[in-house]
Amino acid sequence: MASHSGLLTVMERAARKAGSKLRRDFGEVEHLQVSRKGPADFVSKADHQAEKTLVEELQKARPDWGFLLEEGGEIAGDPAKPRWIIDPLDGTTNFLHGIPHFAISIAVEEPLFGGTKREVTTGLIYQPVTDESYWAEKSRGAWRHDQRLRVSARRDLGDCIIATGIPFMGHGDMAQWTRIFGAVAPSVAGIRRFGAASLDLAHVASGRYDGYWESGLQPWDVAAGLLLVREAGGFTSDFRGGDQPIERKEVIAGNDAIHSKLHKLVANALR
Repeated sequence: MASHSGLLTVMERAARKAGSKLRRDFGEVEHLQVSRKGPADFVSKADHQAEKTLVEELQKARPDWGFLLEEGGEIAGDPAKPRWIIDPLDGTTNFLHGIPHFAISIAVEEPLFGGTKREVTTGLIYQPVTDESYWAEKSRGAWRHDQRLRVSARRDLGDCIIATGIPFMGHGDMAQWTRIFGAVAPSVAGIRRFGAASLDLAHVASGRYDGYWESGLQPWDVAAGLLLVREAGGFTSDFRGGDQPIERKEVIAGNDAIHSKLHKLVANALR
């Protein structure tokens, strides 16, 4: 049985506490008070409450660490210490429409080289509805509960299910996405869009999906998931094939063969 660090124990405890409240609110979704944050981008009381719970719990354990939060922005901490990157409710639109596909994502980003660079070294993605907990620590592999995860072994795109995100009102580059879709779709067995990037990446890490591409992503959407894919033996990059998917807000993920073939299709589509 896998045993994870004390840090991950803290993260999972916080996620489960916030997740229990999300499950309760999900059952009462019709009665939630909802405000608009932007075009087709809703944020609920449940979203804010989950973030508040996570911050409170994590601050108890690591009071001098900073935060990068989807709703709350940045909370300064000791710059020499790690910081938390948190999405308290990835898949808010699913949540508000009663679709049981959403997650809490928590990552730990540590300073390197005197603080000039940072690296994600620990990640946790928790799906409250299914009670699935995905976690990874640098050089210790990726896991779902105590089961070791490995990316899909498929090598032929024609056998593969590929996940993506589709631009929507006021978000993303539809023309770019359409070009990529036109290049990828004829080559694969299927394309899926379920509306939660963290879970898409967790499913790539577990071999449920064979590959993934998406752009317009924020650090809290993908920080934990990218680590999961890499620790499950997969490859991640930006659309140029570089190692800056978070900075460039674009991701390609899969095993070595599928990542390479997806990258080639994406790059050709964008020429």
